Amino acid sequence: MQVEHYELSELQAALQQRQLSSLELVHAYAERIAASDGRLAAVLELNPEMESIAAELDRELEAGRSRGPLHGLPILLKDNLDTGDRMLTTAGSLALIGAPAARDSTVAAKLRAAGAVLLGKANMSEWANLRSPHSSSGWSARGGQCRNPFDPARSPGGSSSGSGVAVAAGFCAAAIGTETDGSIVSPAGASGVVGLKPTVGLVSRAGVIPISVSQDSPGPLTRSVRDAALLLQVLAEPDERDSATASAGRSSRDYARSLDSGGLRGARIGVAREVYTGYSAAADRLFEAALEALRQGGAEVIDPADIPTARAMTDDSSEMTVLLHELKAGLNTYLATRTRVPVRSLADVIGFNLEHSTEELAYFGQERLEQAEACPPLSDPSYQQALSTSRRLSRQEGLDAVLDEHRLDALVAPTAGPAWLIDLINGDSKLGSSSSPAGRAGYPLLSVPMGVHAGLPVNITFMGRAFSEPVLLRLAYAFEQATNCRPRPPL
Repeated sequence: MQVEHYELSELQAALQQRQLSSLELVHAYAERIAASDGRLAAVLELNPEMESIAAELDRELEAGRSRGPLHGLPILLKDNLDTGDRMLTTAGSLALIGAPAARDSTVAAKLRAAGAVLLGKANMSEWANLRSPHSSSGWSARGGQCRNPFDPARSPGGSSSGSGVAVAAGFCAAAIGTETDGSIVSPAGASGVVGLKPTVGLVSRAGVIPISVSQDSPGPLTRSVRDAALLLQVLAEPDERDSATASAGRSSRDYARSLDSGGLRGARIGVAREVYTGYSAAADRLFEAALEALRQGGAEVIDPADIPTARAMTDDSSEMTVLLHELKAGLNTYLATRTRVPVRSLADVIGFNLEHSTEELAYFGQERLEQAEACPPLSDPSYQQALSTSRRLSRQEGLDAVLDEHRLDALVAPTAGPAWLIDLINGDSKLGSSSSPAGRAGYPLLSVPMGVHAGLPVNITFMGRAFSEPVLLRLAYAFEQATNCRPRPPL
């Protein structure tokens, strides 16, 4: 059985029918990682307990006991999600190599409770790509430069770089990433997999190395929309460790029930053209074909349905002001929980990087970290004003306005263009993307493959209102079933 091509439900059925075991799955993925990850640098470490965990899960299944929908399935975690085991959690930085985290993140705990084998940790853009404006996505001092599985000379996107690459390359059954603005959908697009960034507050951030309390959201990277729905079902529950999950707008749902191959019929889908198209001729050509597939599926496509504040947001600095202020506050709080590591604050991280500049600052600096350290507390009026401006532009005057005006179920735009060439000297050269409005607003995004150009995958993004995941899953699943676009890298 070539496990690298199978979805979660197919692997689950094979386990239930005893066609393979969890231990065999773990071995298959580990062998594939050993054979192919040397040139991709997607996986930082494998769980030293993965075999014993898988063997125990096999024994439970033999005895007729199942822990849940992920029983026996190996899942990779981005290296900013705490695991209270022998694996490290470092956000890609050498500063946190000293010792593991004290306890599981809520995401890790829910995966374990659902029966998943936490297979290992995936490489990422160090400190989730908020270290320097000249960074190279997918590079970390701990793991080196992660590379695109379709062309190792090209970027894997970021910051959940290894998570996207690992799913595309068949190194795991699925992976978990996190997004502040683009960090799930960017690697999903670069590697041609499905990436779901949930509404902020739908999935707990407890035990996740933070950037932004107002924008961070963990979510799945998978081979299919169905897999994303299955993982979201496991992860989307209230958590007393993260007060945002108590929001009145969220409620427990069976997300898999939203999936409908005829789900495009009667849907009203808007096209966000201004700013979010026109920067890549290749992406635009594939996007036009995707729009025709939406029409053929029965959707009414309103074109254009531009976000009124799209251009204003490109010129507005309020999001960066918010991120820098929240990075300092959130990282200081998080690092205070870590023991037996040499850093307990953002200031310590900056000092550590200077002391270890040969490894940490070899290719780009830490300007963003230094700017964050200079920020006043979150009580400062400058932060409060920036947060209000960013939300107003992205919510009331942005996504909410266009969705209301045209009575839309969702908006669509290219996720980004084909992956750019890696450049460790000058940094990323990405020409455009469409994640920012939903990133600022804390609203959901679902990125799905829509085609291939010159051997490189390109994705389409579905975006909607807060907690509209069931709608986005329904639309994206119908699109996926109609187009059957499943890029596979030439490994």
